[in-house]
Amino acid sequence: MFRGALILSISSLIAKILSAVYRIPFQNMVGNTGFYVYQQIYPIYGIGMTFALNGFPTFISKLVAEQPDETSKSLITRQAFHILSGLSLIIFLCLQVGASWIAVHMGDANLAPIISAVAWMFVFMPWLATGRGYYQGRFLMGPTASSQLIEQTVRVGVILLAAYFSIHRGWDDYHMGTWAMSSAAIAAVCSSLVFVNFGLKQLLAPAPAPTHPLPSYRKLTKRFIIEGGTLCLVAAVVILLQLIDSFSVMRGLVRQGMPVEVAKSIKGVYDRGQTLVQLGLVIATSFSATLLPALTNALAHRQLIEFKRHTRAMVHISLALSMAATVGLVALMPQVNRLLYGSMEGTGALRIYVFSILVAALITTYTSVLQSLDQYTAMIIGIIAGLATKILINYVMVVHYGINGASFATVVSLAVMFAVMWIGSPEDLQQILLESGYLIKLLAVSGAMGLIVLLTSHEIQALVGPTMANDRGMAGIITLVGVVIGVAVFVAGAVAARLFTIREWLVLPYGKRLIKLVAQRKERHP
Repeated sequence: MFRGALILSISSLIAKILSAVYRIPFQNMVGNTGFYVYQQIYPIYGIGMTFALNGFPTFISKLVAEQPDETSKSLITRQAFHILSGLSLIIFLCLQVGASWIAVHMGDANLAPIISAVAWMFVFMPWLATGRGYYQGRFLMGPTASSQLIEQTVRVGVILLAAYFSIHRGWDDYHMGTWAMSSAAIAAVCSSLVFVNFGLKQLLAPAPAPTHPLPSYRKLTKRFIIEGGTLCLVAAVVILLQLIDSFSVMRGLVRQGMPVEVAKSIKGVYDRGQTLVQLGLVIATSFSATLLPALTNALAHRQLIEFKRHTRAMVHISLALSMAATVGLVALMPQVNRLLYGSMEGTGALRIYVFSILVAALITTYTSVLQSLDQYTAMIIGIIAGLATKILINYVMVVHYGINGASFATVVSLAVMFAVMWIGSPEDLQQILLESGYLIKLLAVSGAMGLIVLLTSHEIQALVGPTMANDRGMAGIITLVGVVIGVAVFVAGAVAARLFTIREWLVLPYGKRLIKLVAQRKERHP
């Protein structure tokens, strides 16, 4: 079980890094407007991947694990496949028939072919979700990990090829976008090949006679909607906020008085923030996620003290790393923006947007703990409240404050989500953020780090002069120096303030080595 969880965690981390990193060369190749075209439709793909990779496979694995024998596991998987086939057919037809309507309401009728292209991935969603769920339910994580890596590698390859051909063959942005989004269906076909054996044996072979009573399709569909839908909703929080942006930011910028072509370019600048947030979340949550198997094991064996310790470690590590990433990006944003995207456009909006890393990391950690406790009410109410907040304020904020307003609306929406989850969580979970002055220590350490990094950046710029300071290569040097200094200051401050326990340091890279160094120094200078 632990080996499987580790394999899946590593493959998920690689897939997340691939999913975030490819957007940087892609944006550099296709420009702001081309990036806008892709990002407008990306949330639809993201929702489909949530269904096929996280939400429904997790629910199906639970169904499979509940069954008493192999025959029942096979039959419940068939039922799940049939239900998902119906759902995917409905989504596919809605997207195909409603592509023009959706595009118009996004403020750009030219997006319709791209919506039609991404719709094809939903055809493969039942096959992928049931295959992954079946193997996960039997604690075999290898097939899920393989299909995940194949899917991301093929998709990223096709997207970058589409960008390359758009440059060398003179494709317009919408033609390029259609091919880039076709990558979703092509990748789904390739990753589905991992489950050919599974499909032939479990889905297409004659059904065996049941050995135990199985739930009716009506009852199972209800569970899919309530339990599976909740898991999908939790996994797709950030993507759903991006979907709201797709329907309101472009229209709000035009309403503000911008020409349509300028509004498209500015929306493409705003979409840079999604890449930065995704990278920040990978850093902030990957190390704390290594504690998830231990958390589950402690709960299964009713080791409540161990469960609380692991929960505290997860929250502390996730919050500290997300705070460090957020403050560091705010301090270095002009240089990071120029280094990655070749300009400083939208620096103010991106500085606001990256605060999403901090709140989203907390939401991710708290939902992991609440799911392990089977407490879904606070999560659902929190997510609905956050999405409602974004829907209500986003368009108005964009009309009045442009992409700065959209960034602020995203951060506020996530803050509302987390606040509701925190209030609705058990008292022990609430107290983790407040105990031992942890939050005050973290704010002090992060503030000191941010100030020193900011001053260092200004000093280097003043030293090299305004001309060199605007060079992309110099932006890279300033960013690298800032990161090194920031990490050194944060680690030194964390040690001095006793921010982490020994258990928490051991989860972090080189934590064991750092503990030994501190112990040796104390021996020399008691």
